[in-house]
Amino acid sequence: MSIIVKKGPNDTNDSVIRKFQKKVILENFIQECRDRQFHKTDSEKRQERRAERMRKIMRAKRYDV
Repeated sequence: MSIIVKKGPNDTNDSVIRKFQKKVILENFIQECRDRQFHKTDSEKRQERRAERMRKIMRAKRYDV
């Protein structure tokens, strides 16, 4: 996985850095690195998905008043 940003003729160094940062965020590169840092068992992954679903359900209930 590589992120490539090419400098255009009118781009400054700051604008190229901003483009790079935006690409890193859009591709979820940092989150993927953090996820790969530690191994998670299948049961831990299931618990996280279940917890995320419950958060979404509770949030929807809160706003459906």
